[in-house]
Amino acid sequence: MPAPIRLRELIRTIRTARTQAEEREMIQKECAAIRSSFREEDNTYRCRNVAKLLYMHMLGYPAHFGQLECLKLIASQKFTDKRIGYLGAMLLLDERQDVHLLMTNCIKNDLNHSTQYVQGLALCTLGCMGSSEMCRDLAGEVEKLLKTSNSYLRKKAALCAVHVIRKVPELMEMFLPATKNLLNEKNHGVLHTSVVLLTEMCERSPDMLAHFRKNEKLVPQLVRILKNLIMSGYSPEHDVSGISDPFLQVRILRLLRILGRNDDDSSEAMNDILAQVATNTETSKNVGNAILYETVLTIMDIKSESGLRVLAINILGRFLLNNDKNIRYVALTSLLKTVQTDHNAVQRHRSTIVDCLKDLDVSIKRRAMELSFALVNGNNIRGMMKELLYFLDSCEPEFKADCASGIFLAAEKYAPSKRWHIDTIMRVLTTAGSYVRDDAVPNLIQLITNSVEMHAYTVQRLYKAILGDYSQQPLVQVAAWCIGEYGDLLVSGQCEEEEPIQVTEDEVLDILESVLISNMSTSVTRGYALTAIMKLSTRFTCTVNRIKKVVSIYGSSIDVELQQRAVEYNALFKKYDHMRSALLERMPVMEKVTTNGPTEIVQTNGETEPAPLETKPPPSGPQPTSQANDLLDLLGGNDITPVIPTAPTSKPASAGGELLDLLGDINLTGAPAAAPAPASVPQVAQPPFLLDGLSSQPLFNDITTGIPSITAYSKNGLKIEFTFERSNTNPSVTVITIQASNSTELDMTDFVFQAAVPKTFQLQLLSPSSSVVPAFNTGTITQVIKVLNPQKQQLRMRIKLTYNHKGSAMQDLAEVNNFPPQSWQ
Repeated sequence: MPAPIRLRELIRTIRTARTQAEEREMIQKECAAIRSSFREEDNTYRCRNVAKLLYMHMLGYPAHFGQLECLKLIASQKFTDKRIGYLGAMLLLDERQDVHLLMTNCIKNDLNHSTQYVQGLALCTLGCMGSSEMCRDLAGEVEKLLKTSNSYLRKKAALCAVHVIRKVPELMEMFLPATKNLLNEKNHGVLHTSVVLLTEMCERSPDMLAHFRKNEKLVPQLVRILKNLIMSGYSPEHDVSGISDPFLQVRILRLLRILGRNDDDSSEAMNDILAQVATNTETSKNVGNAILYETVLTIMDIKSESGLRVLAINILGRFLLNNDKNIRYVALTSLLKTVQTDHNAVQRHRSTIVDCLKDLDVSIKRRAMELSFALVNGNNIRGMMKELLYFLDSCEPEFKADCASGIFLAAEKYAPSKRWHIDTIMRVLTTAGSYVRDDAVPNLIQLITNSVEMHAYTVQRLYKAILGDYSQQPLVQVAAWCIGEYGDLLVSGQCEEEEPIQVTEDEVLDILESVLISNMSTSVTRGYALTAIMKLSTRFTCTVNRIKKVVSIYGSSIDVELQQRAVEYNALFKKYDHMRSALLERMPVMEKVTTNGPTEIVQTNGETEPAPLETKPPPSGPQPTSQANDLLDLLGGNDITPVIPTAPTSKPASAGGELLDLLGDINLTGAPAAAPAPASVPQVAQPPFLLDGLSSQPLFNDITTGIPSITAYSKNGLKIEFTFERSNTNPSVTVITIQASNSTELDMTDFVFQAAVPKTFQLQLLSPSSSVVPAFNTGTITQVIKVLNPQKQQLRMRIKLTYNHKGSAMQDLAEVNNFPPQSWQ
């Protein structure tokens, strides 16, 4: 068989290939020749064939069929064969393949070889791909070589020991005696690998870390080595850009960081040398900057002196002026980590950080933006917001959402005045309204509502902001809401903060109608605009007929949400005109409540989404309709109908009908649920419109009394009594009056009573007389429940009580099944 081509010729041939297919053809042809040679056990050219196979492997072609040939080369006595064999083993084998276990004996023999280069090959291979089984078997040989006087072998043994510790951490103590004299070596290669080994041991074992701190006195040794490196003169063997062995310096600084973390004595011992490194290292070359960066990280991570921390932050400040983008990015990231602990020192570099907002690199921009927000405080809020608003105006779209959110949070926390706060948020909405978070609109509405003296100024500013431009939908939504609330102030021209503008009622309605028909308006924005027009029917006097016409037009809108609003508002004009002014009166001041979860706005006499009962005490006063969702906690079985509370200023009773579908077929008593009524026979007639549930007339006037009362609940000093009344003309309705009394020595505050009944009933819970149950039975809370029982079934109820008593939030559930027969038969 002819001799195979040499590796150099193979490389030259492959490089002449003009296409990928031509290269694949060459590789396949050569692989076939190599396989034939392997099958014939050709020992003469095995080394050459494996070398070519490794080159093909580097090009991405399969070479697994050469694994056993690598083992044969390792077993050879020739150094050239061993060298290629071990290289092939490191490239083609790993611990997932059982073949590698066959190498264990060869490596053990080579670790004891008389030639240091063969021992070095074995150490490199074991440190590269040795499995946990191989490491256990060969750890003893590695430990012996770690104690040898040969520097060439000691540095390789140290790196191999690192791999052994990573694979089998319990073998760590085996190498502890050998580490005692490693740092006394003058060879920099041994020093470097020794520091890597010590770092690995300290990171993996707290016991080792404590041992090296106390017993071995490792910190003074490292300080001595580092000082020698700094003070030593020029050494051509270790010099890199005028700095002596920067790689060793960086490794020592990292180990010092681990040793000094949360340890006062170790930190004290290394303060001086860190200061020397920080002041004596040349910064004109990247090598010096790398050492300074590691020094800064070490200073910030240990318990260093305040002056040393300021020095570290000043180094990072100098990094910000560097032309290298990577160094600027590293400096911004490091300052962002330290700004909370060393805020004043970082503040000194505020102008440089703000300048980084203008950088062309997006990564630097993002880090500079995050750091700028971290630097905002009450003293610099105006200047920083000016810069950040300028950045918001000119930055890329991917930054606008985060920047807008940061400005909102900073303005809410540090705003010097309400007018400044409102102006800032309006500027954000004008600049990046499409990118703000969903909660920006309700938060700004809450802010405007609470700034009573700013209403005229705000509505005028918002009116001018949306003239002819509806592109920023959140801004248009806030403007529509404010115009609906304070349109009378806009028309009257009462603004004192700036020159008032003259606006007529028709001009205001023109703007809102333009919002309704604009192609840029979303469904939510149109809802805001229609509601604003409806509110203006009580603020304006000359345009009520025009408002009626607009509302009636949208009663046939294809947008279901808009259609429902229009139909309800139209019904308000026609059937409940006497209630319109009360229903559309100006919103009261909103109370902002912070819970354990997200911030929510609680409206004192309007509707709001309920918060979980576990996160805050129940609010006093009338409970909004949507808090019927809290009755989900009351459900013990199936077939429950939720309570539908009714209050003069809350959502109408029938609106809670949507919750009937939410709770499905649940039975309170756990008994089998009754079969649902056919769709053609509704159990309870529902009013056609939401507003039909609002009636100024009582449900019935003729009352039958004489039904005995019951005690529904009595525990912890709280007593709940039920008294009953029935209607003569409508016997399906039962009126239950609850009376809550408190026999303890302290008042019960924030009292809330809730109830749930089976699905065959319908229940209305009216407003309570108070939210405080007086102590010593000196008074009671009364509340009326109306129950519709068309099928005359036995009445069952589950109640839920929440209140605050003696500084604690109380909550309890109870079932009431002892209703007198006269109350339901």
